Amino acid sequence: MSNSSSTPALSVSSRPGFSHPLRSGDSHTMKAIRYHAFGGPDELKVEEIAVPHPGPGEIRIMVHCAGVNPSDWKRREGLYRAFEDITFPLTVGVEASGIVDEIGDGVCDVAIGTAVFGFGDGTVAEKAILTHWAVKPAAVSFEVAAGLPVIVDTATRALDEVNIEAGQTLLVSGAAGGVGTAIVQLARLRGINVIGTASSPKHVYLASLGAVPATYAPGLKARITQLAPMGVDAAIDVAGSGIIAELIAIVGDPSHVLSVADFSAEQYGAKFSHGPPEQPEIAFAEVAHLCAHGLFQLPVQGVYPLEQTAEAHRVSAEGHVTGKLVMKVR
Repeated sequence: MSNSSSTPALSVSSRPGFSHPLRSGDSHTMKAIRYHAFGGPDELKVEEIAVPHPGPGEIRIMVHCAGVNPSDWKRREGLYRAFEDITFPLTVGVEASGIVDEIGDGVCDVAIGTAVFGFGDGTVAEKAILTHWAVKPAAVSFEVAAGLPVIVDTATRALDEVNIEAGQTLLVSGAAGGVGTAIVQLARLRGINVIGTASSPKHVYLASLGAVPATYAPGLKARITQLAPMGVDAAIDVAGSGIIAELIAIVGDPSHVLSVADFSAEQYGAKFSHGPPEQPEIAFAEVAHLCAHGLFQLPVQGVYPLEQTAEAHRVSAEGHVTGKLVMKVR
């Protein structure tokens, strides 16, 4: 699905030390999306910067697509400044898919020319360094592959940490977004019963993933009791909408409530899940295999060119995305 927004393209600037016009074909420079201060989407600029080179244990890819995540615009707005050391200018993006074109020392599991996807730094650019990756199956598009790393790592970690087992019932608050989409499907593959909250128009989508849909609104506990008369064993908050206390009341035990988005969760006795990731490439490869065989799906709601990164951030921040948004670089 291509984006046809009329939002003005980002301005193009040059990094200090580069006085020539932007040339995407220059082997020493590349286009990247960066910002030089915390703020709104208008801080994002298309800039020309030096092409990076991989260090030991890293690879470089020619980026085809990069995923858009809520963490991208939250970081840009300065919401992470209390616990992240950020040095400006900062290049946007933490996940991408593409073709390997340079390999760092010690890397022996991938070759130049291989299609891969994974975690990186500053991935909304023509080239990017990946620190964790998996080979992209031919049956999985670059757009879908670019949207997998964050949601797969987050969903896998959340399910492992929330203490939920096969046959039990899990409530997922905010289940239609990228992370929710992954949690629902991976939970169902583990034999877990899932109730997912989302707006009414997304209930058919949640049902297609194997979840019992519910609407988040006043009276949630009563509706969940009707849907799960034997009780809910655990809950995961994806939306970060101030629902932790209510989820604890539904589950009855804060140790079985976890959030991936609400930093205040631990104040209620619940858990907050965060990185750094540990061997995420294992989960990447497993889910890519599932995708290739039609056992896991990731809808891509919108595909944007680099120049419309600001618009992609605005859409993500509105909180109504089904699946993922993706930046298409080439």
